[in-house]
Amino acid sequence: MTTVQFIFYACSVMLIGSALTVITAKNSVKAVMFLILSFFFAACIWMILEAEFLAILLVLVYIGAVMVLFLFVVMMLDVDFAELRQGFTRYLPIAVLMSGILLYILFQVFDSALTPEAFPIPEARPADYSSVKELGMLLYTKYFYAFELAALILMVAMISAISLAFRGKREGTKTQSVRKQVQVKKEQRLKIISMPAEGTNKEGEE
Repeated sequence: MTTVQFIFYACSVMLIGSALTVITAKNSVKAVMFLILSFFFAACIWMILEAEFLAILLVLVYIGAVMVLFLFVVMMLDVDFAELRQGFTRYLPIAVLMSGILLYILFQVFDSALTPEAFPIPEARPADYSSVKELGMLLYTKYFYAFELAALILMVAMISAISLAFRGKREGTKTQSVRKQVQVKKEQRLKIISMPAEGTNKEGEE
């Protein structure tokens, strides 16, 4: 076994273990931390597969932004996931059955496809090979319309989420008017109030 193979199998085992811990951990903060660890090992596997751009993107975007934000949300909201998971065992037989069917289908597919002709060993990349350049050429040539369509769908989803969040005025919420904030005068920003001084007696009482 070569060093690359050893690192690949080690990262794969740690990735599977971290993923299992995510769904079995009772503490939500620990579950998020193990999910971050799962993304890290997945990035390591992508680095071995010479997909450096995707590995860095996974670390910067998902670990550095999305998962950290999710961790802060979980810590601030203090969500009781233990209460939400009550009654989970009722659906356990259905989950086991569906998992068994899915694994059977996967084994059937891979058993018929695991041949040397189906998965030939790829040739080694040259020293000046750039996965970023290859990805850019594919996104902006062959998959240009699909890439732009995905960006458009994400933009529509973002605008829809903002519109739903600001739909109507809910009771108990404070809103701001940008027009009134711009038109405010300097006399209205600070209001000085004169109050008489309150003295205390010898015993310290007001």
